[in-house]
Amino acid sequence: MGMFDYFVSSYDLGDQFYEVECQTKDIETVMGGTMSHYWLDPHGYLYLINYDNTQDFEVISEDDPDFRPDRRWSNFRWVKTGQHGKVQPYFLTKYIEIYPTDWNGPWENCPRLYIHFKHGRLVDFEDVTERTSASFEQDFLAK
Repeated sequence: MGMFDYFVSSYDLGDQFYEVECQTKDIETVMGGTMSHYWLDPHGYLYLINYDNTQDFEVISEDDPDFRPDRRWSNFRWVKTGQHGKVQPYFLTKYIEIYPTDWNGPWENCPRLYIHFKHGRLVDFEDVTERTSASFEQDFLAK
Protein backbone atom coordinates (compact mmCIF):
# COMPACT_ATOMS: atom_id res chain seq x y z
CA MET A 1 0.00 0.00 0.00
CA GLY A 2 2.77 2.48 0.85
CA MET A 3 2.62 6.01 2.10
CA PHE A 4 1.69 9.21 0.30
CA ASP A 5 2.25 12.97 0.23
CA TYR A 6 -0.24 15.78 0.85
CA PHE A 7 -1.04 18.23 -1.95
CA VAL A 8 -3.16 21.41 -1.76
CA SER A 9 -3.80 23.67 -4.73
CA SER A 10 -4.58 27.38 -4.73
CA TYR A 11 -4.51 27.17 -8.52
CA ASP A 12 -7.96 26.53 -9.97
CA LEU A 13 -7.84 22.85 -10.93
CA GLY A 14 -11.63 22.50 -10.74
CA ASP A 15 -14.12 22.27 -7.88
CA GLN A 16 -13.01 18.82 -6.72
CA PHE A 17 -9.39 19.96 -6.28
CA TYR A 18 -9.34 23.71 -5.53
CA GLU A 19 -8.21 24.38 -1.92
CA VAL A 20 -8.98 20.73 -1.07
CA GLU A 21 -6.46 18.50 0.72
CA CYS A 22 -5.37 15.82 -1.73
CA GLN A 23 -2.93 12.95 -1.71
CA THR A 24 -0.44 11.65 -4.23
CA LYS A 25 1.98 8.75 -4.39
CA ASP A 26 3.82 10.15 -7.41
CA ILE A 27 5.98 13.06 -6.18
CA GLU A 28 8.34 11.11 -3.92
CA THR A 29 9.88 7.85 -5.10
CA VAL A 30 10.38 6.46 -1.56
CA MET A 31 7.52 4.10 -0.62
CA GLY A 32 5.07 6.17 -2.67
CA GLY A 33 5.59 9.20 -0.43
CA THR A 34 7.11 10.53 2.76
CA MET A 35 4.05 12.29 4.23
CA SER A 36 5.45 15.59 2.92
CA HIS A 37 3.25 18.62 2.26
CA TYR A 38 3.13 20.37 -1.13
CA TRP A 39 1.30 23.51 -2.21
CA LEU A 40 0.49 24.73 -5.71
CA ASP A 41 0.24 28.54 -5.67
CA PRO A 42 -2.36 30.54 -7.66
CA HIS A 43 0.17 31.05 -10.50
CA GLY A 44 0.92 27.32 -10.88
CA TYR A 45 4.25 27.11 -9.02
CA LEU A 46 4.88 24.12 -6.74
CA TYR A 47 6.24 24.50 -3.19
CA LEU A 48 7.37 22.10 -0.48
CA ILE A 49 6.21 23.04 3.02
CA ASN A 50 8.93 22.09 5.48
CA TYR A 51 7.82 21.55 9.10
CA ASP A 52 11.25 20.41 10.40
CA ASN A 53 11.91 21.38 14.05
CA THR A 54 8.44 22.90 14.58
CA GLN A 55 7.42 20.23 17.12
CA ASP A 56 9.04 17.87 19.61
CA PHE A 57 7.98 14.35 20.57
CA GLU A 58 7.06 13.91 24.26
CA VAL A 59 6.45 10.48 25.81
CA ILE A 60 3.44 10.34 28.17
CA SER A 61 4.46 8.69 31.44
CA GLU A 62 2.31 6.21 33.35
CA ASP A 63 1.49 8.78 36.05
CA ASP A 64 0.10 11.27 33.49
CA PRO A 65 -3.75 11.41 33.30
CA ASP A 66 -3.50 11.12 29.49
CA PHE A 67 -1.66 7.79 29.71
CA ARG A 68 -3.64 4.89 28.21
CA PRO A 69 -2.41 1.45 29.33
CA ASP A 70 -4.47 -0.26 26.60
CA ARG A 71 -2.78 1.80 23.86
CA ARG A 72 0.91 1.79 24.75
CA TRP A 73 1.95 2.63 21.18
CA SER A 74 0.02 5.92 21.30
CA ASN A 75 1.29 7.28 24.61
CA PHE A 76 3.01 10.34 23.20
CA ARG A 77 2.12 13.91 22.28
CA TRP A 78 3.50 16.55 19.96
CA VAL A 79 4.73 19.75 21.63
CA LYS A 80 5.22 22.97 19.63
CA THR A 81 8.76 24.39 19.68
CA GLY A 82 7.83 27.92 18.65
CA GLN A 83 9.73 27.53 15.36
CA HIS A 84 7.92 28.22 12.10
CA GLY A 85 7.97 26.03 9.04
CA LYS A 86 9.43 27.09 5.71
CA VAL A 87 7.93 27.20 2.25
CA GLN A 88 10.45 26.55 -0.50
CA PRO A 89 10.13 26.17 -4.29
CA TYR A 90 10.08 22.58 -5.46
CA PHE A 91 11.44 22.21 -8.99
CA LEU A 92 9.65 19.01 -9.96
CA THR A 93 9.60 17.83 -13.58
CA LYS A 94 7.17 14.97 -13.62
CA TYR A 95 3.60 13.78 -14.20
CA ILE A 96 1.64 13.15 -10.99
CA GLU A 97 -1.85 11.98 -10.10
CA ILE A 98 -3.77 13.51 -7.18
CA TYR A 99 -7.02 12.53 -5.47
CA PRO A 100 -8.98 14.09 -2.54
CA THR A 101 -8.00 12.89 0.95
CA ASP A 102 -11.59 12.83 2.24
CA TRP A 103 -13.56 10.88 -0.34
CA ASN A 104 -16.63 9.05 0.96
CA GLY A 105 -17.88 7.36 -2.19
CA PRO A 106 -16.79 4.19 -3.94
CA TRP A 107 -13.06 4.15 -4.74
CA GLU A 108 -13.67 3.67 -8.48
CA ASN A 109 -15.59 7.00 -8.54
CA CYS A 110 -12.96 8.96 -6.61
CA PRO A 111 -12.04 12.19 -8.44
CA ARG A 112 -8.54 11.99 -9.94
CA LEU A 113 -6.47 14.62 -11.65
CA TYR A 114 -3.35 14.08 -13.73
CA ILE A 115 -0.88 17.01 -13.58
CA HIS A 116 2.28 17.76 -15.57
CA PHE A 117 5.02 19.87 -13.93
CA LYS A 118 8.14 21.17 -15.60
CA HIS A 119 10.81 22.75 -13.38
CA GLY A 120 8.22 23.23 -10.62
CA ARG A 121 5.62 24.95 -12.77
CA LEU A 122 2.28 23.49 -13.83
CA VAL A 123 2.28 22.82 -17.57
CA ASP A 124 -1.00 20.95 -18.03
CA PHE A 125 -3.67 19.04 -16.10
CA GLU A 126 -6.60 16.80 -16.90
CA ASP A 127 -9.48 15.35 -14.90
CA VAL A 128 -9.17 11.58 -15.38
CA THR A 129 -11.85 10.44 -12.96
CA GLU A 130 -13.76 8.45 -15.58
CA ARG A 131 -10.73 6.93 -17.30
CA THR A 132 -8.60 3.89 -16.60
CA SER A 133 -5.00 4.53 -15.56
CA ALA A 134 -3.54 2.97 -18.70
CA SER A 135 -5.73 4.88 -21.17
CA PHE A 136 -5.38 8.35 -19.64
CA GLU A 137 -1.61 8.00 -19.12
CA GLN A 138 -1.07 6.95 -22.74
CA ASP A 139 -3.25 9.77 -24.12
CA PHE A 140 -1.88 12.40 -21.75
CA LEU A 141 1.76 11.57 -22.46
CA ALA A 142 1.06 11.70 -26.20
CA LYS A 143 0.22 15.44 -25.95
